[in-house]
Amino acid sequence: MKILVTGATGKVGSRLARRLASRGDDVRALVRDPSRAASLREHGVELVQGDLLDVASLDAAVHGVDAVVHCAAFFRGATPEQAHAVNDLGTQHLATAARGASVRRFVFTSTGLVYGANGGRHAREDDPCTPAAGYPASKLAAERALFAIEGLDVRVLRLPFVYGDGDPHVEEVVPMMRGFLPTQRMSLGHHADVAQAVARVLDARSPSHRVYNVVDDEAPDLATLFASVGAPPPDGSAAEAARAFEMLLDGRRLRDDLGFRPAYPRLQDAIAAGAA
Repeated sequence: MKILVTGATGKVGSRLARRLASRGDDVRALVRDPSRAASLREHGVELVQGDLLDVASLDAAVHGVDAVVHCAAFFRGATPEQAHAVNDLGTQHLATAARGASVRRFVFTSTGLVYGANGGRHAREDDPCTPAAGYPASKLAAERALFAIEGLDVRVLRLPFVYGDGDPHVEEVVPMMRGFLPTQRMSLGHHADVAQAVARVLDARSPSHRVYNVVDDEAPDLATLFASVGAPPPDGSAAEAARAFEMLLDGRRLRDDLGFRPAYPRLQDAIAAGAA
C-alpha cells in the first residue's frame, strides 16, 4: 500500500512512518523541513516537502497514494486561532486534495480530549463531545468537517496519552501535571499499539465504524505514571484545574470490530519489556 503520513517528524508520526515502512508499505512523508526528517530516509520513507497551509504543495504529496494517515497537528503552545488554522482548516485542505487524487482511505488521528471532562468515566465513541477551547475543539471541528466531505472514506482514531519507544512524553508532562491529584487516572496507548490500530483500519476492507478509540487495557493513576520516570507523585495543589482532564477512553469497539489487542496492555508490561 502506498501511504502518505503527515506529522512524520512528530512523536506519533515519526514512529508510525517507520513501523508502516517496516511492514512493507510504501511510505511517503509530508514534511515542512526535509533536513529534520533525514532519519526517515534511512528507513525507506520518501520525503515530499509541503505544508498544510500551502494548498498548492499538497497535490504532489497525495498524488498516487492509496491512503493518507494524517498525524500533523499544532498542540502545545498553540493559540486557539493557530490550532484552528492548522488542525481544522489544514486538515480540510489535505482532505480536499486527497479526494481530488482519488485516495482510497483517509485516517485522521484525533484525540480523546474531544469528549471533554466527564468525571473520569469511560467515554465511548457515540458519547456527546464537549471539548475545551483550543486544541481539543479544533480536532473535533476537523472530524466533523471530514465527515461532511463526500467521496472520501474517512476513519478517525481518537488517541489517548501516547508513550513508549523512548518518547519523553511522560517526562514532559510531569511539570504540567505536578498539581494534579495522585489518584487521577489517565488513559494510555503505546506507540506500537497506535501503529497497530492504524494498520488495522488501513487493512480492513470496510470497517463497521467511522470512529474508534485507541487505548490500552489499563489506565494507571498519575502516581504510577510519574513513578515510571522516577518522579514523585503529584501533590494535588491544582485539583480543580485537573478536573478538566478527568476522562478515560472505552476501547471495546476497536477490539470487537477489528480484533485489536494491545501489544502492551498495561504500562507495567511496556516497562518490563524495556519499551516504555
